[in-house]
Amino acid sequence: MKEITPKELAEKIKAGDKVNIIDVREDEEVAQGMIPGARHIRLGDIPESLDQLDKKEHYYMVCRSGGRSGSACQFLESQGYDVTNMAGGMLAWEDETE
Repeated sequence: MKEITPKELAEKIKAGDKVNIIDVREDEEVAQGMIPGARHIRLGDIPESLDQLDKKEHYYMVCRSGGRSGSACQFLESQGYDVTNMAGGMLAWEDETE
């Protein structure tokens, strides 16, 4: 599984790179703040949300600590998606949130 550090992802955002971020945390966790521009799809909703994801796009998966987003990455990779896990999750995120 591919991984990226929170710092590397923040640098991509600041550089203006097109990044598709999917936050797989639960509603109450997301309410505490998420990466600007990220889409919220709870981990449990990923299997029935595949029609919202484009296999031609690359996605960065985010959760609280990196575990659930890692599970999401494994599932999405098995379905043919190009995904990268953000290691350390939002606990390691030091940039702005919305």
